Amino acid sequence: MGKILIPSSGPDSWKQFLAKPELHWARGYSARTLAHAWEAANGLPPEIARLMSAAFGDGELLFAAPEHKTALPGGTRESQSDVFALVRHRSGLATYTIEGKVDEPFGPTVGEWSKEASPGKTERLAYICGLLGLKDCPPDIHYQLLHRTASALIEADRFAAGNAGMIVHSFSPEKRWFEAFAQFVGLFGEKIAPETPVTITVPSGKSLMLGWCSGDQTFRTA
Repeated sequence: MGKILIPSSGPDSWKQFLAKPELHWARGYSARTLAHAWEAANGLPPEIARLMSAAFGDGELLFAAPEHKTALPGGTRESQSDVFALVRHRSGLATYTIEGKVDEPFGPTVGEWSKEASPGKTERLAYICGLLGLKDCPPDIHYQLLHRTASALIEADRFAAGNAGMIVHSFSPEKRWFEAFAQFVGLFGEKIAPETPVTITVPSGKSLMLGWCSGDQTFRTA
């Protein structure tokens, strides 16, 4: 991924970074909904700010990058976060990967993704589990949650940040797929509720926040 960031001129600026713009840029879907929510905030969306503040204290958004790619070992395909955010808290810098959802699932489970796994996939999964302090990962956990969380920690190393977080920014009135997210958080021995973050310490010594927040429904029709 290039190191030059182009300033946004509005939500439509986000479309160009999608893998399949004409397919994914549609009213009511997560990519477009997320873009409108973040652009309207002119900073951190309020529900995101509350979640971050509960974990690390009040924060100031330094920059946000849509469709940000983070390299992972074991192959050439990167983890592409819907939004990457660098935030300054009183306790120091924090890097966040944001996963936007409306009704979309979290993709394949570890069992599905690693079926007849190549050496590269085996290496990647072992690296992610080590980074997160997991001895193993059950096959029914969604792989997307693992690599998106690992990306937040990788970016924390790049920015010399002591804190990191992975947040699901949901626009589903039914909170679809929250159970899958809660199951993932359970790997760390924690229980989670919407709008309330969980913070753990990973092997590197960094503080990792995991959270789920619900966005304003008006952005689904924007």
